[in-house]
Amino acid sequence: MKILKSIFIFVLVFSACQSAENTNTVSVSSLTCNMATNPLAVHEAPRFSWKIQSDGFNISQNAYQILVASSEEKLKNNEGDIWDSGKVDSSQSHLVNYGGSDLKSETKYFWKAKIWNQNNTASNWSETAFFRVKPKTESLNPTWIGAITKAESNLPEGRHYHTASFKKSRRQEIIDASHPLSRQSIMLRKPFSVGKPIKEAVVYISGLGHYELTINGEKIGNSEFAPLWTDYDKSVNFNTYEIPEDLLNEGDNAVGVMLGNGMYNTVQGRYTKFFVSFGPPTLFFKMKLTFEDGSEEIVQSDDSWTYSESPITYNGMFGGEDYDASLEQPGWNTPYFIEENWKSVVVQEAPKGALKAQSAPPVTIQKKYEVKEVTKPNENTYVFNMGQNLSGFPTIKVKGEKGQKIKLWTAESLKEDGTIRQGRSGKPYYFEYTLKGDGVEEWQPKFSFYGYQYIQVDSINYKEVKNAKFPTLLEVTSNFVYNSAGEAGSFESSNEIFNKAHELINNAIKSNFQAVLTDCPHREKLGWLEEAHLNGPGLMFNYNMQTFIPSIMENIEDAQRDNGMIPTIAPEYVVFGGDFTDSPEWGVSGVILPWMYYKYYGDDTLISEYYSVMKRYVDYLTSKSDNYIVSYGLGDWYDYGEHAAGYSKNSPIALSATSHYYFAAKLFAKAAEHLGKTEDISTYNALVSNIKKAFNDEFFNADTKQYGTNSQFSNAVAVFMDIVEPEHKAAVMQNLLDDIKNRGYRLTTGDVGNRYLFQTLARNGENEVMYRMNNHYDTPGYGFQIKFGLTTLTEQWDPRKGNSWNHFMMGQIEEWFYRSLAGIVPDTENPGFKHFYIQPEVVGDLSFVKADYESVYGTIVSHWERKEDTFVLKIEIPANTTATVKLPTDKAESISVNGSAFNDVTLESGKSSFSLGSGVYTIECSL
Repeated sequence: MKILKSIFIFVLVFSACQSAENTNTVSVSSLTCNMATNPLAVHEAPRFSWKIQSDGFNISQNAYQILVASSEEKLKNNEGDIWDSGKVDSSQSHLVNYGGSDLKSETKYFWKAKIWNQNNTASNWSETAFFRVKPKTESLNPTWIGAITKAESNLPEGRHYHTASFKKSRRQEIIDASHPLSRQSIMLRKPFSVGKPIKEAVVYISGLGHYELTINGEKIGNSEFAPLWTDYDKSVNFNTYEIPEDLLNEGDNAVGVMLGNGMYNTVQGRYTKFFVSFGPPTLFFKMKLTFEDGSEEIVQSDDSWTYSESPITYNGMFGGEDYDASLEQPGWNTPYFIEENWKSVVVQEAPKGALKAQSAPPVTIQKKYEVKEVTKPNENTYVFNMGQNLSGFPTIKVKGEKGQKIKLWTAESLKEDGTIRQGRSGKPYYFEYTLKGDGVEEWQPKFSFYGYQYIQVDSINYKEVKNAKFPTLLEVTSNFVYNSAGEAGSFESSNEIFNKAHELINNAIKSNFQAVLTDCPHREKLGWLEEAHLNGPGLMFNYNMQTFIPSIMENIEDAQRDNGMIPTIAPEYVVFGGDFTDSPEWGVSGVILPWMYYKYYGDDTLISEYYSVMKRYVDYLTSKSDNYIVSYGLGDWYDYGEHAAGYSKNSPIALSATSHYYFAAKLFAKAAEHLGKTEDISTYNALVSNIKKAFNDEFFNADTKQYGTNSQFSNAVAVFMDIVEPEHKAAVMQNLLDDIKNRGYRLTTGDVGNRYLFQTLARNGENEVMYRMNNHYDTPGYGFQIKFGLTTLTEQWDPRKGNSWNHFMMGQIEEWFYRSLAGIVPDTENPGFKHFYIQPEVVGDLSFVKADYESVYGTIVSHWERKEDTFVLKIEIPANTTATVKLPTDKAESISVNGSAFNDVTLESGKSSFSLGSGVYTIECSL
């Protein structure tokens, strides 16, 4: 109410100055269904959202109307034959529930929206959007096909072979005992005929581990490594494609699918982190043809398909890929190909997991890098510096004689002799291409990627023929491959350390933004869960995570054990055992993520959908506790000090575990209240109180006002989670600050503790300390990695000590960049940035900060500049939202907004605070 009153007063004072500009014209754009643009597989209860565009001020929505039609033509005629909401008096423009009759599965619908603004002026209709309802599982009636059955493959049962747990000789025995076709890439084809005009053609497909789909020789979609990874014993993703009409011939056509192993089957030679096998490569395919006359025809996987071994002679997610171009069969995926030595497929045992429509965005090639520098460590050996450490694979152009080979070794660092170093990232890993001897040949892998910056190639000519015994490499390009979710924000400042840190962190995030959020893109490629919540705000400020985070929760639900334990990784392809399987700081992601999602996207469905997951995990931690103290786990992993990195050394394991037990219980009790689960509210609120008391009794020293070992993590986590009693908070904060200052403004926290340290300082008025702690070129800090010349964030602060040079787990400063320096702060009482705060922190010698964030309502902008004693802030507030601005000044009389004096200001803790409606503003004040 206070905020609304302030806005009303502001309008009275300010509107006269803006009336000439404030035309109140509005338009509706950026339509989404279930927070996705034109999705092809939504459930039967879609939710609609849109953004409102206007060049006016204080624009809000008073009403909306939605039309849903069975055809585009009807929608153009404003006929909502499926649903016409009518004019609905509501300000809701985000996640409006569909209110029509039941929708049909496997059916496409078209929709549009219009709104009325605060003056009851109507917008024009939006552009047309569409959505397709996913098929019912029973209607898919999947038949899985391949080269051999699971029984014939002789692959090991179970999926918990960690390669470190048994000798290489035993691994080789397993490989030798399995059937060669159990891991061989195969090509499958199916000719079919079309005899009448087609209205639409839709494909549902899942090829495991990964597939490439072609129709009449043309690749369908732009995905790499589809479908996204899951625990295939619990869930199996399928993809949906609309096939362009001009791709299908009247008459003969052909479907071609190539299969690779992926995470479905890692039983291969070379390097592999673990042996996992859910079975040999397998395919489910269904294409529904709907003709203009209303009839339908199905082309599906069955025993009428044929297969042949593909030219990919080796493919492993951890070992690389080999391709023999001399084995190509040109035209194999086209209608008139003559099959020679092709064999009938077998119907295979279906994967145990339930088929689910993939809703998360696909992984695609996002960027390409040319050679930056070429060196020759020795004769006939070339090392190509591609200029950027990344996740992906190369594309090559080469010419030479048939049978000549070119082997590309990829790595993220070099040895002293200038050759590549793979020892820290998993070896051996390489791509090998065998030439067919037909002019200039171009190739890139399909079913494997690695983290690398350098490519080493031995025994070649480069650019020109010097030795006829060797093939000639003409071109090499690096493909940066990561999730296509898209970027949501940008950040820039006058501080080069912060700018470069932002770049390093985001290159590492992108490299690990795959089917899951991996720890590193080479030696493990596993979805370690702590990154998702500890880096969660930074991820959501930088990327569109709306349809990706639900997939993390799906994997968490699949991985949760019967006793409620959530393992450290999901999907749980391997059981490491002990604390590496069960650590509260990791498992708590299943409780924290639904709340983060709600805060940033205004959608509480994850809280309700995964309520039982949250409850079972809290109960599990209770079962593991002793008088409400949990005493196991990894703790503040990789905390900084003279000791070797690994388990927490600076802070007690039990303090870390119990604090996260408390946090999980607190958030679950909040979920019970939010959902009105009366039977759980009192029980879990009492549990929260009991854990808090036990924590303070066990770890708080009333004499010294310190927690645990007096470490930065010990004190910071107690403040961040509100475990410390209010009367002791100031003293604990002072002890934390004293420790930081006594260490020369250097941190001692790790993977877990960084966020709590950073945000405890930031949210308690100590941003100058944060600035000093991160504005240097020493370790521990981002500056040292910049000075070291790296292009991605590394696993350890000193990259010379760590293994991976492509980890984003230490990237928690991103939250500070957006939330503190730019000052874009979500309002927990108005989730989804329906109302938010702009409260930039002017610290150190910063002279400007520029940031923007694409919220679910529109673009939020915070650009500020300091000119001597004058502070200039340029902001954008999306239509249908409001913001409270807090300026770093107590000189309220100096404030002007868009050139006019502004007096409706409240002083709060030395800052000037006032509220604004939507619009673009330039605000000036004296510092």
